[in-house]
Amino acid sequence: MDHLLVFSFNVLLGFFAIMNPIGNAPIFVGLVDGLTPDEQRSVATKSTVTAFLIIAVFSIFGHLIFRVFGITLPAFQIAGGVLVYLVGYQLLQGKQSPIHHFQSGQDKPAVDPDDIAITPIAIPILAGPGTITTAINFTGSRTSYLHTGIVLFVFAVICIATYLAFVYSEKLISFIKPGIIKVITRLMGLIITVIAVQMIIEGVQNAIKLYK
Repeated sequence: MDHLLVFSFNVLLGFFAIMNPIGNAPIFVGLVDGLTPDEQRSVATKSTVTAFLIIAVFSIFGHLIFRVFGITLPAFQIAGGVLVYLVGYQLLQGKQSPIHHFQSGQDKPAVDPDDIAITPIAIPILAGPGTITTAINFTGSRTSYLHTGIVLFVFAVICIATYLAFVYSEKLISFIKPGIIKVITRLMGLIITVIAVQMIIEGVQNAIKLYK
């Protein structure tokens, strides 16, 4: 039981850090500018549901994906750890990672609620490479259905929190000062980099066992 609690807490921290609902709220506001409140809620719903489905597929069928492409778990852990580390490093610098987030300097896409919900909000802002890597890392080394269920349940909770942050984004931004958002972003970056290093360590250890 203690092991499951620790695992659940680690999954919660990992997903919350990589998803960063509070930090993504200003991006959401900028992307849905000009939409009606109903359309904004629709975008928030479709984007979070889409992100959950994407992560669910990779969490459940991760082993099959590995076999199809001939990928070993250690290789994925090491490569994924490097990728997640880059995301965390960018956040530590107070920047949005170009491999995980839509860039504010890019032209805002045409205001189509359905298009915006899928791209860029669901992919890559929510279910980007960093989120997918984190999900597979949590489930890839464990074949237990219970562990996979915990990962999906925790991610669902994070998606709900993200949905609420999006729906109440304008109130959230007015309530939380920009300086506090920056502090939260840097803390999330620190957590992500630590998780990334742990992924690399586990990958190296598993590689040594695999090729002994």
